[in-house]
Amino acid sequence: MANRISGEEAWRIKRELLGVDDRTKHRGRAIAPLKGLVREPGTQQRVYRFRFYPTADQAAQLTQTFGACRWVYNEGLALRKEAWEKHRVSLGFAETCRALTGWKRGRETAWLKETSSTVLQQSLRHLDAAFSRFFKGSAKYPKRKSRHRSKDSATYVRTGFRWVEDPECPGTATVTLAKQTTPLDIRWSRALPAGQLPVKLTVTRDRAGRFFLSVLVEEVIAPLPEVFLPGGREPKAVGLDLGVATLVTTDDGEKLPHPRLLAKYGKRLANLQRDLHRKTKGSKNRGKVRERIARVYASIGDVRRDQLDQFTTRLVRENQVLVVEDLSITGILRAGKGRNRRRKAALNRSITDAAWGELLRQLRYKCAWYGRTLVVVDRFFPSTRRCSACHTKGPKLDVSVREWTCAECGTFHDRDENAAVNLRDEGLRLYWAVAMALPPGRVPPSVIRASELVNLVSAA
Repeated sequence: MANRISGEEAWRIKRELLGVDDRTKHRGRAIAPLKGLVREPGTQQRVYRFRFYPTADQAAQLTQTFGACRWVYNEGLALRKEAWEKHRVSLGFAETCRALTGWKRGRETAWLKETSSTVLQQSLRHLDAAFSRFFKGSAKYPKRKSRHRSKDSATYVRTGFRWVEDPECPGTATVTLAKQTTPLDIRWSRALPAGQLPVKLTVTRDRAGRFFLSVLVEEVIAPLPEVFLPGGREPKAVGLDLGVATLVTTDDGEKLPHPRLLAKYGKRLANLQRDLHRKTKGSKNRGKVRERIARVYASIGDVRRDQLDQFTTRLVRENQVLVVEDLSITGILRAGKGRNRRRKAALNRSITDAAWGELLRQLRYKCAWYGRTLVVVDRFFPSTRRCSACHTKGPKLDVSVREWTCAECGTFHDRDENAAVNLRDEGLRLYWAVAMALPPGRVPPSVIRASELVNLVSAA
């Protein structure tokens, strides 16, 4: 790193100018080797999400915790930014934790003592992870968290909560968070793996005022039995064409209709937005309308996730290979220009309402869990204008063209069904290219990308 200051000069700057204490209490300790964490083969991390209803005191304490986590994150970001821009000194997670100790001792920031130290340290870990993603080039420079824009969340590690499993109902427990005396009133919609102590808990509050508890556990997820075509060992595959007119079209002609939830609730949202505009800024009535709007959007999100979750689970259970197209969703959602900008804006709203990204995310992790393979075909593969019967590549088709006839063989095609069939065939070709290169006994990876095919084959 150019012009980076290190050594004793860096320690002097951290101590005198940045307020970061030395590691005096750790210098006399003997170095002990780290103990490796032994996991059972096939162990994976899984998150279970439950809603809970806090009491008034618990809600007030959690609100204070959310604010403290956000404040510590912002102060840690400002400290690391100042250290580099003014003094060319790099700070990491350990230095920001020692700075946190100094903040707690300050008179004006002594209120940080009312929040569990492990929760505040986890906020600094999130900041350090954000910087790691930035240095790797996979994310932008970290931004400050806003009270109005950022999600309210707090993460508790094992030393920050008490977990007492209910012997009469295995998989459920009495959960008491740090700095609280009464357990949470949790709605256990499903049972956790019995006898498992969670790795960590994350408490969140959405804009509708609902509280959720996300439980991270480590468990062995058994893969599903392999699915083959009748009478052979050919894996059953399905091609998925994502669209706007129809959310998903499979190669066998099944179509999942677009829910169009934003259009369904559009009139109600418009009325609430007009009502919000009439309220005085900062008034309680304005806050009530904002909460009503948030509840509508929360309902939209719940319905959308539930529909996609049921559909993706069924696909993974019934098929061994799932094939999708590599979509650049960010590029597709670019704003339009000129006369067609309003039409493009309406198309972008439909794509956002379809939640393609969420659908692909669910397919990725479910294929990894249950022993399936997701094949991602190259985005430039002409799945739409290629005839699935004679493989002739036709001219480009406008979005409004839903049906067409092949000029070579005369086959009549439904636009989406034809694309799904082409994707399935191309996906199977990529799948066998990787599967045949693997040594005996090894199974194909959970995700096969056409752009990484050469690397996968060479690694096999």
